[in-house]
Amino acid sequence: MPSLNASSLNATQTAVFIALTLAMALATIWQVRRMAAKQGRRSEANSNREFFLAGGGLTWPFIAGSITLTNLSTDQLVGMNGQQMLLLAWWELSAVAGLAILALVFLPVYYREGCTTTTELLQKRYNSPGLRALVSALFLAGNLFIYLPITLYTGALFLRTVSGADLPLLPLAAVLGVVGSLYAILGGLRAVAVYDTIAGVGVLGSALAIVWLALAAIGWDFSGIPAERLTLVGGPDSPIPFPTLFTGMIFIQMFYWSTNQNITQRAMAAPSLREGQKGVFAAGVIRLMIVPAIVVLPGIASYKLFGPLGDSAYGRIVAAVMPAWASGAFAAFMAAAVLTHYTSILNSTTTLWVCDIHEAYINPRPDVARLNRLISIGFVALSIALVPLYSGAASIINLVQQLNGLLSMPILAVFICGLVFTGIRAPAMMLALLGGVGLYAVFTWVWTPAHYIHLMLVTLLATMALALATNRLLAVTTRLRAATSGGIKDTD
Repeated sequence: MPSLNASSLNATQTAVFIALTLAMALATIWQVRRMAAKQGRRSEANSNREFFLAGGGLTWPFIAGSITLTNLSTDQLVGMNGQQMLLLAWWELSAVAGLAILALVFLPVYYREGCTTTTELLQKRYNSPGLRALVSALFLAGNLFIYLPITLYTGALFLRTVSGADLPLLPLAAVLGVVGSLYAILGGLRAVAVYDTIAGVGVLGSALAIVWLALAAIGWDFSGIPAERLTLVGGPDSPIPFPTLFTGMIFIQMFYWSTNQNITQRAMAAPSLREGQKGVFAAGVIRLMIVPAIVVLPGIASYKLFGPLGDSAYGRIVAAVMPAWASGAFAAFMAAAVLTHYTSILNSTTTLWVCDIHEAYINPRPDVARLNRLISIGFVALSIALVPLYSGAASIINLVQQLNGLLSMPILAVFICGLVFTGIRAPAMMLALLGGVGLYAVFTWVWTPAHYIHLMLVTLLATMALALATNRLLAVTTRLRAATSGGIKDTD
């Protein structure tokens, strides 16, 4: 019986890819219009709440789907499977604790304070628009220079690998960026969340199928794979040494899930706190039951079949175990995951700019729809231009986590101090924040005395200690000035 040739397989793959991509886009348009009509948004059609919090109308399934796909994309599937070891599952297992902290600790505060952005809470706690803008600027820097370009790079790398075609990465990344941005520009958070959820069903289902097919390809036999690739107890030289689970890991998760606008914006877009918490807990169940397996097992199977491949491992195993029509479907779902992940971050980045910087320092009453379009176009162009910077990275996932330390722990220190302590002055906190960024920069590029996850905890504690010490110094200085001023008046 004759077999299909390569051109037939590519044609089948392409046809399935295009059909599913169009179907998901049409389903998103239909659902968004249905939700908007049901909710009624005439009074706030050009408001921050409509564009950036979906008018407060996201129900828990869409919150869970959007949170899951905002986090889970090719940087996780490609980057974690690229390590080709079981140990990376700890990132996802510990994320469950981060989601629980969001639902039980931070989310009630955000709802009680009526926040649109996480940084709005800081302005209310410290009574300082300047501190809010500074933290927002750091979030913006992380999104623009780390998350957005890495999402485009890993998405383009995966699609090129799974297709088997020698496609140039930069033009492919540019197409993903432009197409993905349309959801954020035209539909706001409502469109982003709906597309996240629709794509999420396909991504998770396809990723689980990849796990099954990959394990079947190695006969469910892990013999011959080095023991260090099959253990959950990392050694000192591993990507996640076991003691780091009890030092910096939990605080990394607290920052990412509880203070990061990219995630919390979805949970803050519910009609009530209870609905938002239901969505977060549902995302936690998905994280615990499904995600760890799909981000490590295909990479391990790929190691047995092909040896060490790095970040191309996931695309290689998908291309090897799936028939053409199925790989075309999975490529469509993965392209959707890239688009939704990218769009989610883009929407959050625009939110931070409009609410925290533009309205505070440029124009307090802008045309939100027009501003959203202009800013998004600029951010998309920048992220595409930065894609080549990451093309030579040895491990995307480790690079992302290490770069995160520059911002994550100093920013988390600001939130913790604001929630735990009273009377800390904004100037003291701003100085400590910048000091924390500088300290971790030293740890990263000048002196690295321990694993970077340990150093994240050191950075967090040092930033908090510097804030308290500086605040004490400012209080003493203020009292001395008051006493001196009073003494001068008495002398006169």
